[in-house]
Amino acid sequence: MSVIETEAPARLTPRLRLVLVLLLATQFMLAADFAILNVALPVIGGNLGFPLGHLQWIATAFALCAAGFTLFFGRVADLFGRRRLFLGGLVVLAAASVLGGLAQNPETLIVARVFQGLATAAVTPAALSLMTVSFPEGPLRRKALGLNGALMSSGFTAGAILGGVLTDLLSWRWAFFVNVPVALAVLLVAPTVIKESRPDERPRLDVPGAITVTLGLLAVIFGLTQASEEGWGSPAVLGSLAAGVVLLLVFYAVERKVSAPLVPLTVLRRRSVAWGNVAGLIAFLTECSLVFPLTLYLQEVLGFSPLAAGLSFGVLGLGTVTGGVCAPKVIGKAGSKRTLIIGGILQTVFTAALLGLGDDRSWLALMLVASFAGGVGNMLVIVGFMVTATSGLADHEQGLATGLATMTQQVGITMGTPIMSVVVTSAVAGTGATAILGGLKAAIAVNAAIVLLGVLTSALFLRRDSVRPGRGA
Repeated sequence: MSVIETEAPARLTPRLRLVLVLLLATQFMLAADFAILNVALPVIGGNLGFPLGHLQWIATAFALCAAGFTLFFGRVADLFGRRRLFLGGLVVLAAASVLGGLAQNPETLIVARVFQGLATAAVTPAALSLMTVSFPEGPLRRKALGLNGALMSSGFTAGAILGGVLTDLLSWRWAFFVNVPVALAVLLVAPTVIKESRPDERPRLDVPGAITVTLGLLAVIFGLTQASEEGWGSPAVLGSLAAGVVLLLVFYAVERKVSAPLVPLTVLRRRSVAWGNVAGLIAFLTECSLVFPLTLYLQEVLGFSPLAAGLSFGVLGLGTVTGGVCAPKVIGKAGSKRTLIIGGILQTVFTAALLGLGDDRSWLALMLVASFAGGVGNMLVIVGFMVTATSGLADHEQGLATGLATMTQQVGITMGTPIMSVVVTSAVAGTGATAILGGLKAAIAVNAAIVLLGVLTSALFLRRDSVRPGRGA
């Protein structure tokens, strides 16, 4: 197999620094792209004539493809070349961004979002697997994954803020165009510094497995995204979720039979992969979805403007960046399992602290402090999950591992808000700020309980240490 590094480097060389910068810039752009249009949806709807009830498809079309195809593209990267898929995906992303920015009708915009989602599904696992193959297990990989987690999380926050700024000052179209120069810059430099990584002998692609897992994930994600609009009891939602579960069970049966499975079951049986991804799913589900009740708190209870509410989440973004920077050192000293537990406990405690919020602006300080500290804990879990779920695997399995990790990330982000929305809606009794606050606290309590569940699964089911403690990065 040709690999990016023939010898494990002991430190960051100038070329590796440039590789890291390129991959981090790409991941930041993709994370920002996930959130950048959320604030601009009403403006886009009015400009292009989107019916109000169909606006969610701008986000749903992207989420379906970004989450549904990640596992497939992660394996394709292993088989046909990670750099090739990485660069090809960036070309598609740039072209789709231009198409979206120039769109004159809803159909064109939705097509652009579909191709942006497909490009994200290809580029994200390819970039992450290039990172794990470029940097060997140990301090360098922990540092790279820590920075990746920090920038990815801050990208979601920056995307929401940037989307509002671009829409107010220029046009919603710049929320698409802003991707193009970043993608072109990476495409210009990356071929000269990132080497290809692919097997010497190309195995057959598991087509039945690819079809069943992709359709299964699409059905599950569609059900989750529609739940926030139609409710969890809707026949369309329940039917979609049921179809997704059946297809994923068929996928499991296929993988047991084929000679070259898309996802070797031996990999899934590894505790580090299985339970590491459970921890990651919970981390992404809880922190991303917590933004929903807190947004309602800031605007509906405290009366802040949308811009002020958005800027308040900069504190959460600062917490995640801090956690990402600290995570490699914590993992180096305590090991990945303990880091998952430490981060989860920190996130649980400060999420639960939000139950003390009141209905006047003097409580804003508590929200900001708890958001910052909870963000630190959440990012410790996310980096711990990335390290755990991609360690102890051969280079030819890294695309699969990072595809699973990316799928976990996208599914967690997608399913969190519908869950919190249903909890808030069912718990609000009456009208007024006090009634809304009661519903929000119910959602916060559920959020904290889910985080605690993640702590318990990591403590009970992960082996003592997926990554041997040692000197910090």
